[in-house]
Formats: sequence, structure tokens, C-alpha cells
Amino acid sequence: MLEGILVEGLIYSLMVLGVFITFRILDFPDLTVDGSFPLGAVIMAVLLVKGVNPLVCLVLVFAAGFAAGTVTALIHNKLKVPNLLAGILTMTMLYSVNIRILGNRANIPLLRTKTILSQVIGAASGIIPEGITLLLFMIFVVAVVKLLLDLFFHTDLGLTLGALGCNEQMVITQGVNPEGLKIIGVGISNGLVALSGAFAAQYLGFADVNMGIGTVVSGLASVMIGEFLFQSNKIALLTLRVIFGSIVFKGIMYLGRYYGYYIKMTPNDLKLITGILIIISLIISKNREKLSLLRKNNKKGGVMK
Repeated sequence: MLEGILVEGLIYSLMVLGVFITFRILDFPDLTVDGSFPLGAVIMAVLLVKGVNPLVCLVLVFAAGFAAGTVTALIHNKLKVPNLLAGILTMTMLYSVNIRILGNRANIPLLRTKTILSQVIGAASGIIPEGITLLLFMIFVVAVVKLLLDLFFHTDLGLTLGALGCNEQMVITQGVNPEGLKIIGVGISNGLVALSGAFAAQYLGFADVNMGIGTVVSGLASVMIGEFLFQSNKIALLTLRVIFGSIVFKGIMYLGRYYGYYIKMTPNDLKLITGILIIISLIISKNREKLSLLRKNNKKGGVMK
């Protein structure tokens, strides 16, 4: 049970990192996620069935996710469409694209197909239990992605992306084109989301065009949960708490799925739980801000006296 929660949390943490980049760093609410997640899943599934090298598959999956994010950014930049609507447009178009990739089918099974996860399990067969093998492998994958992200956000480009989310006008006055930055940021975000979808398809044993429904809401809930674990402004700790938030969110969903029957809950209520979690997080966040402002005002008042 615990191993399953950790593995799922780590797989979906790649998606949550993508949501974190757009919602928190870029201040760009992007709903493309609900389309790029299954995009990564279906591309990975189709390529694996055709016998393409798994590492090549991952590169192509990330590229496809980046392309989806680029489309959203271009619609927003060039057509002056609000970012929220631009994401909805891309997400809607991706539904048809994903069905086309699957050959006009809604899903494709991977149970008899060699995947990255099955190969890793096979390599450690008889040495390490299957659950532990998957957990160690996903820890490695997420650690590598986190390290690369941390290094990226310490570069000049990464720091400029962070500044764009805080104050776009300041970035413009420095002579930097914000449109190009948005393409890079939203592209990387959806590339990570597509990678998450690719690993999710391998873990679940199938890819489905509908597996991305509600993904962005789950990602946002995970980001908010992570923000309550500990406070920090350092990017290394920010990405770490995002990963922890994803794991905690999966644990909450597990409890709701398997123990919710005590209060007459069903799996159909999980979306309701997710929405309630976000609302509670927003309320707590606002109260925190009010308390911090009151403390600052009290300290100033004390100094004035």
C-alpha cells in the first residue's frame, strides 16, 4: 500500500512540477495540462507498441509536450487571447489529436508490451521486490528531473522566468521579450506533464484519451498541499515540497478511495474531495496572509511607540 502511494506520488510529481512552473513561477494559469498529460501517455504507448527505444520515446514525449505548451503560448502571445482561454483551446484540440495518434481508438493496452518499468523490474527480478524496484527507479527519475530544474532556475534564463511571473513590466524594461520567455516556460511545464503521462501509462498498463480529465486540478491541489509543509523561497526547497505535496495528495486520495465507505463515499467523490482540498487551502492561505500582515503592523506599532 505505502509503496503504491509513493510510486504514484512520484510519477504524478512530474506533472505537479509542471503545474508549479506555470501557476506559481510564471503566474500563467494553464489548462493545457489536461490535454498534454494524455498526449504523453498515448505517444509513449504507441511508440512502445511499435518497438521504439524507450529513451527515444521519452525524448519524443517531452518534445510533444513542449510543442503543446508552445501552441498555448503562441495563441496567448500572438492572438492576445487570455492565458486561461488559450489553454482551454489547446486542451480541446489535443483531445482530437490524441485520438488520431491512437488510430481513432479511445485507448490502447500495454499489458503485453515491454515498457521501461517492466524492463527495470525484469532486471532486478529475484533480487529486489517489484514494489521496491519501482520505487527506487522513480526516486531516481524524479531526483534527476528535480536537479535539472534546480540548475535551470539558477541560470540567467531561469531567474528571468521567475522575474517574469513577479513583474512582467520589469522584465520588459530590461530589454527581454516576455513572449519568448512564456513559450519556454509553458513549453517546459507541459513537457514535464507529458513525461508524467508517459510513466503513468506504463504504470497503469494502458493509455486512454480521457486519463487527463481533472489533472490540472489535482496538480494545483498538490502544489497547495506542499506549500503547507514548510516555508521557503529557495528553488531547491520549493521543488522538493512540490514533490512531497504530490505524495501527500495521493495518500489522501488513497484514504478517500479505500476508507471513504465508512461515511458513504465512493470513488466518484474523489473529484469533490480534490475541489474541497483546494478551497480549504485557499482559505488557510488567505488567513495566513492576514495574520502575517497583522504581525507586521503590530511590530511597526510597537516600534512607533
